[in-house]
Amino acid sequence: MRAMRVHELSEDIAVLRMEDVELPPPGPGEVRLRLKACSINFPDILMIQGKYQFKPELPFSPGMEGAGIVAEVGYGVTRLKPGDRVVAGLRVGGFAEEVNVPELACRPIPGNMDFAKAAAYPAAYLTAYVALVCRGHLQKGETLLVHAIASGIGTAALQLAQAVGATVIGTSRSQAKLDRCAELGLEHGVETSDGSFVEGVKALAPGGVDVIL
Repeated sequence: MRAMRVHELSEDIAVLRMEDVELPPPGPGEVRLRLKACSINFPDILMIQGKYQFKPELPFSPGMEGAGIVAEVGYGVTRLKPGDRVVAGLRVGGFAEEVNVPELACRPIPGNMDFAKAAAYPAAYLTAYVALVCRGHLQKGETLLVHAIASGIGTAALQLAQAVGATVIGTSRSQAKLDRCAELGLEHGVETSDGSFVEGVKALAPGGVDVIL
């Protein structure tokens, strides 16, 4: 199979090389996933630069999440079978045609969601969900302040907060990014190119906000 691999850490992601790689059969509890899509997240870039807290052994293929079709299952796999459409948390290995991944790291792709959308939701949306719902206990009618609203996690938080029924105030150093977020439903944006956001937020929420992300 083909894979994009890193043999040396570098600030320049051009160190990625397309190579032919032998992938062993899936081990016990693993499935071989024929990838159809893989997202790109900021941690992928940091791993290439050697700046992320998880430092995979060289050489490695970046790609912390992907979606595809189960091609083969290892011993002891009971929940999945060849042909199943799944999204998987990979940590590394997604920049490849195929990858072996623990069955427990795979989830069925919801409904008719396409592979690209399925590959893009876990890292950003689950991070935002844990922050807002599990830790922040965001409630309907509350006000959420999201810094860097135009980021992947920021836009995920915006949509999740809308589903909860909260009011969202978003900050960004770029008015163009705030305008893009307005297309996603952001009602209140604060442009922070001068480094200040406090007065702008106070003007929108005189009594303060309930949750900050």
